[in-house]
Amino acid sequence: MTDSLLPALFTLAFAAVVAASMLLLSWWLGPRRMPYDATPYECGIVPLDAVEQHRFSVRFYLVAMIFILFDVEAAFLYPWAVTLRDFAETRLFVLAEMMVFLGILVVGFLYLWWRGALEWE
Repeated sequence: MTDSLLPALFTLAFAAVVAASMLLLSWWLGPRRMPYDATPYECGIVPLDAVEQHRFSVRFYLVAMIFILFDVEAAFLYPWAVTLRDFAETRLFVLAEMMVFLGILVVGFLYLWWRGALEWE
């Protein structure tokens, strides 16, 4: 058993040595100054306010999180739709489960709409 693990261990050790040597060489041989401009840059225009003084609205992050939430929820629909044929004897049960899932999703969407979370000012 040790003979079968020996090539894998050598490969892992070699990969670790190569990765560490590349990191050390880039740190040692690389430039000491910043190779790029570190100022903020948005859509080709330098922002008027300094980033430290400008506060982003919480709505921006709220809309982003809502998008991620609904995107992940929609991603659950694809595997379910593909495997629905495999549940021949319990197809109605699986369909009812998905209707409950979509119902919760629609109720959440309507709640967000009612609370004005999707309004952009």
